[in-house]
Amino acid sequence: MNRKYFKDKVMIITGASSGIGLASAKLFASCGAKLALAARSSDKLAEIAEELSSETEVLYVRTDVSVEADCKNLIDKTVERFGRIDILVNNAGLSMRAMFRDLDLSVIKTLMDVNFWGTVYCTKHALPWLLKSRGSVVGVISIAGYSGLPGRTGYSSSKYAVRGFLDTLRIEHLYDGLHVMVFAPGFTASNVRNAALTADGSPQGRTPRDEGRMMTAEKVAEYLAKGLIRRKSHMILTPIGKLTVLMHNLWPSLTDRLEFSYMAKEPDSPFHK
Repeated sequence: MNRKYFKDKVMIITGASSGIGLASAKLFASCGAKLALAARSSDKLAEIAEELSSETEVLYVRTDVSVEADCKNLIDKTVERFGRIDILVNNAGLSMRAMFRDLDLSVIKTLMDVNFWGTVYCTKHALPWLLKSRGSVVGVISIAGYSGLPGRTGYSSSKYAVRGFLDTLRIEHLYDGLHVMVFAPGFTASNVRNAALTADGSPQGRTPRDEGRMMTAEKVAEYLAKGLIRRKSHMILTPIGKLTVLMHNLWPSLTDRLEFSYMAKEPDSPFHK
């Protein structure tokens, strides 16, 4: 990896207080990027900023990406501090786990507000600066944004929406020098499953999956860096993720059955075969 690529580049990372966002912040700080970190927890952000300040300049801004004014404030504060924006990583996200028939519709609204609208709001306000720098905008989605994941209707819907938004944005700015990347990590060891919402909107509090066998957030951050350097339009990680997307495109009915069987084996699965 060409670490010099990120030297002095101004990067915004949302959802930077844990998981992929935190791992990315640490990696890009070590590469000399100037960071603007966003999350809902000011305390966590302050600790991270203090830790990384010995390596680079770090700004942190408490941000609820579901609130447009917060997203605008994040962009404004970044430009006020650094004078430019080179890379926007829309990483903030929320998951869920429940059958749609049991689901309070407010859960889907919450996921759309965070996952989809958070990406839209931040990208909208950062876009003039990204066009000026011929920079990069990234949307961290999931394999669930390519192939529907049972028990995750709100999650899959929001990730499909992010992919459609970014793919269209890329075409609109095909000749403007803007780099748009859809980044799909697959199952990653992170806090996202602990914070995932259940049917009534309460966090499930623990992951139903074996996190130890998943790709680490640090490894995902390395792939993110490689994708940015190569200015990739799409990155799908993990062999099972690539296989799922391929099968979904070639044999959708078979993939539906295999996904159902696979997800039904989860401990305390909301559905059973």
